[in-house]
Amino acid sequence: MSTSTLTKFPDLRRDFAASLVVFLVALPLCVGVAVASGVPAELGLVTGIVGGIVTGLMRGSSLQVSGPAAGLTVLVFEAVREFGLPVLGVIVLATGLLQMLMGALKLGRWFRAISVAVVEGMLAGIGLVLIAGQLYSVAGAEAPASGIAKITGLPGALVDAVQDTGALASLGLGAGTIAVLVLWKRMPRQVRTVPGPLAAVGLATLVAVLFGLPVATVEVQGLLGSIQPPSLDAFGELADIGLLATIAAFTLIASAESLFSAAAVDRLHDGPRTEYDKELLAQGAGNTICGALGALPMTAVIVRSAANVQAGARTKASRVLHGVWLLLFAALLPAALAYIPIPALAGILVHAGAKLIPVRGIVSLWREHRGEALILVITAVSIVAVSMFEGVLIGLALAVAKTAWEASHIKLDVIDKGAGPVQAYLSGNATFLRLPKILDSLEALPQDRPIELNLSGLHHLDHACRTALENWAERHSAAGTDPVRLDGAVVAPEAQR
Repeated sequence: MSTSTLTKFPDLRRDFAASLVVFLVALPLCVGVAVASGVPAELGLVTGIVGGIVTGLMRGSSLQVSGPAAGLTVLVFEAVREFGLPVLGVIVLATGLLQMLMGALKLGRWFRAISVAVVEGMLAGIGLVLIAGQLYSVAGAEAPASGIAKITGLPGALVDAVQDTGALASLGLGAGTIAVLVLWKRMPRQVRTVPGPLAAVGLATLVAVLFGLPVATVEVQGLLGSIQPPSLDAFGELADIGLLATIAAFTLIASAESLFSAAAVDRLHDGPRTEYDKELLAQGAGNTICGALGALPMTAVIVRSAANVQAGARTKASRVLHGVWLLLFAALLPAALAYIPIPALAGILVHAGAKLIPVRGIVSLWREHRGEALILVITAVSIVAVSMFEGVLIGLALAVAKTAWEASHIKLDVIDKGAGPVQAYLSGNATFLRLPKILDSLEALPQDRPIELNLSGLHHLDHACRTALENWAERHSAAGTDPVRLDGAVVAPEAQR
């Protein structure tokens, strides 16, 4: 690298070094996510390449790195199982086009309005299903289809693995991979210059080759052989309502994960802030190309992004270069993938899934905001018990209901001087959610005295509450009195005497 080049581009040295670190982190994760998603390993590399070179060149978040993400593994696996690999390209292409449309309409900023509890619950649910599913791969067994079956069947699968020599070797290799990842942060600084995922997979591969362990390895098809653009017949599946729901789930989850990752990455550096609408456009462009190539969907990935920032990256050049290194590896060394043991990749994803579950966050959230903690847990459990899409919808519905309940705070103050009308003042937001409380409080007032109900302290009065107050006033009033007014004050007198 010449002196003149460094003078023109003062950040290039840092970005070059950071790109190598990100490449070494991304390589095993791209392959592992693809294998866990039930697609050829090379498709994970294709998505990483597009995320680096295409999305990396676009405006949005300068230091955020995109590629195949563990958070979409479960959804992709279910989509491939239900609709087939040829239709995956259609799903990803449609997702990308929707993301680009939302970015053009400047809807990216609105994803920041999604409840954090729902997003964390979504990631926790994904993490649980991912861990359960990949533990079967660690044990050399086939995972059941549903989330509940994956979890309930684990004890039996582990018992069977201990009794089988081949499965026991697979289990040991996967457990060793997880142990390396957990202990890597305690290694000397010089050792930790090698990224933990690369070290874990490298050691597992070395052990499997040296000892000739009877474990499954990655199947290699070649980069060009794996790329399968969707056919016209695959686009005909768009008439399926289930496919449209899957596209909606892909769009929601990929966009939310990318933009929440951008917010997290912004907290790691003091450079330019993320432009959310442009970042959504960039993610959409990347997913559109991935879909056209029949590859995996992409999102911004916090693990790679954090590695990029911590390695000293200054500009988008680091993430673009990481995509170039992935392309060179996929073009020149694809046969090397055939030596990687699948239990090692499964171990990496088990570790990644565990990071998606905010155990400490749930504990602290329970102490401070129990309602938010319940939303998080219910969202996660719903994803495991039902499905990804329905679980997220349940979480969003709970978040909206909780917000509506808290926003409809109502207070009734009563002043009774013993003579004359009873003065009652309603303040806050009178909505149908609080209607039973309002009516119970009003009906507890004296029935044989005139009552003046003042509504001037209300910020909001919905139709249901207005109607109920009118009916209450009519019931309380004696026959033949003046009509009840519902403006600044409601007067419900006893018979005028």
